[in-house]
Amino acid sequence: MGKRYFCDYCDRSFQDNLHNRKKHLNGVQHLRAKRVWYDLFRDAAAILQEEQTKKPCRKFLQTGQCDFGSNCRFSHMTEQDLEKLSAQVQGEKRLKELQREGADIPPGTIEDWLDKRAQRLSTAQSNSALEKPAPFQYPPGWPPVQELPPSLQAPPPRGWPVPPNLQWG
Repeated sequence: MGKRYFCDYCDRSFQDNLHNRKKHLNGVQHLRAKRVWYDLFRDAAAILQEEQTKKPCRKFLQTGQCDFGSNCRFSHMTEQDLEKLSAQVQGEKRLKELQREGADIPPGTIEDWLDKRAQRLSTAQSNSALEKPAPFQYPPGWPPVQELPPSLQAPPPRGWPVPPNLQWG
């Protein structure tokens, strides 16, 4: 069958030869998937600047969905989203200014990070129409408890009482 090429951006594989690879790497689907991937790591200021120049997407405002998704040339952000983004950009600017001035900024604690994460997740859940699936739980009585024969049981720690039926010789 020969070697196969797997594209991480598109999450697909195909037979690896010069023609197929060139055709895929120049394809619209690959270029869009690659752009979406790199957009995940963009600076908040760049995102804000781009979103402020776009007009709002009428279809997204009316129905909450857009056929073009992340490839739409119109903005899918509401006024509240833009305000949150601008507040984030302002906070990042203040933090950079404080760092330039040499002010000691204590690193955030794990509790602060967890609180912010919980807040982000709760807003994301309220914004999304999909419900999050319930966490997996074992059925009652699972896993079954098995009694090992005395020869396979570990001896109890020192100082613990030993049941009479398990006296070690």
